[in-house]
Amino acid sequence: MTPAVPGTAPLPPLVAAQHRAMPFTRLTDCGMDPADARRLLADTAAGTPWQDAAAAIALTQLQRARLAEESGHRTTSGQAYRFASAAWMFAQMAHQTDTAEKRDLYARHTAATAALAPAVERVEIPYRDGLLSGWLCLPPTGEALATVIVWGGLSGWGAAYLPVADAYTARGLGCLLAEGPGQGESRLRHGLYVDERVTDGFARFVDLVEADPRLGGAIGVQGVSFGGLFAAHLAAADPRVGAVVVNGAPAAPTVPEFRTAREQMAAVVGTDDPGRVAEVMHALRFDPAEHRITCPLLLLHGGQDPLARYEDQEPFLRAADPVAATVRIWPDGEHTLYNHAAERDALTGDWFIDHLTGQDTPTG
Repeated sequence: MTPAVPGTAPLPPLVAAQHRAMPFTRLTDCGMDPADARRLLADTAAGTPWQDAAAAIALTQLQRARLAEESGHRTTSGQAYRFASAAWMFAQMAHQTDTAEKRDLYARHTAATAALAPAVERVEIPYRDGLLSGWLCLPPTGEALATVIVWGGLSGWGAAYLPVADAYTARGLGCLLAEGPGQGESRLRHGLYVDERVTDGFARFVDLVEADPRLGGAIGVQGVSFGGLFAAHLAAADPRVGAVVVNGAPAAPTVPEFRTAREQMAAVVGTDDPGRVAEVMHALRFDPAEHRITCPLLLLHGGQDPLARYEDQEPFLRAADPVAATVRIWPDGEHTLYNHAAERDALTGDWFIDHLTGQDTPTG
């Protein structure tokens, strides 16, 4: 067992694992109110099941949002809906497999996010036998200088990256928060999973951006955690991608040793067959001898990342033109740099502006 705080009683193994996977820095990075994040960790340390504690926080924020809405305080209402959306996002993470409760919690997250309209627009794209989902955020002008498509990895998707969208829209960029195959509503509601052709699914978001007259200019893509692998594959395969950011991704994914991680990966692929999961992971290996990235690449790495070592990401650099490849390392950085969120988003926002709009401002 692991103590929540040095000198306190140790946490049960499940709770300790949840606290490691969803620390305070990740909770706030993905949009939770800092006070709510502290409460969630304290309540779960005291024995409240994770999903129950997160759901209680979400319901409190929803009540706050509706009261503010009724009083005409739209800014306060929007803030509370965002905090509720983030709390529902983390509530569903208590379930590694696609249970009925997980689907319900994620649907509640989607409903809270949809209440942010028109500031956040829901998008749905026909794909195979279902729909790919996402959220579109525009800059204050209503027209984008360029657009960045952002997606997550195995457990956090779409509106979990609204704070990233804030940083990009403030700089004049459009931001499409994608829920690709194996992610979010695309998976939980429409049964779309990761397979050997997952890049085709993510390319449909590029199609959507090209078709929207408000989203002029070049197109960038950004993959967070496991999603960085998909971003690298799309950048190598699709010449429409003008710049790519990879943050905390494995170039050669394998079936994890730990049960919870194995369950997450199996859910993404949509099967309980470990052989099929291993087959898909092998097909998605990014080999710089076979895959070349010709657009500018920014690789982000945290020196304290327990899930993606630098050598796990280094093949992406070898696949890119050395002149157009940049790596930024935070020695104390956690996974996907939760603990450097503001600096990370400023860096990537400026980098996309420089490389997608033709500005020559150095990123440092």
